[in-house]
Amino acid sequence: MPVVVATLRTKPGRRDEVLGAFRRHAPAVHAEPGCLLYAAHAGEDRVIVVENWADQATLDAHSAGPALAALGAEIAEALAAPVDVAVVEAVPAGEPGKGALPHA
Repeated sequence: MPVVVATLRTKPGRRDEVLGAFRRHAPAVHAEPGCLLYAAHAGEDRVIVVENWADQATLDAHSAGPALAALGAEIAEALAAPVDVAVVEAVPAGEPGKGALPHA
């Protein structure tokens, strides 16, 4: 199951704008087939989105879908750099409940 980690570097003072857009568009992404996790985490100058998808096909559909396109268009001017997207595989370690995402 693919895991996506997307780092969005925000322009000064625009982090909350990006988080607001994420809050508006997240329900549509959560309703997409295969979405197991789509969650934002915020730092001072960045928003990090962690995603988990049932398989590559559902990730591909999300990547080409209307919810992501709408979100991207809404936040484009608030970003300080291109979005850094990494698609990775889980490497479970340690305790099963703590060493990997629940569905990874």
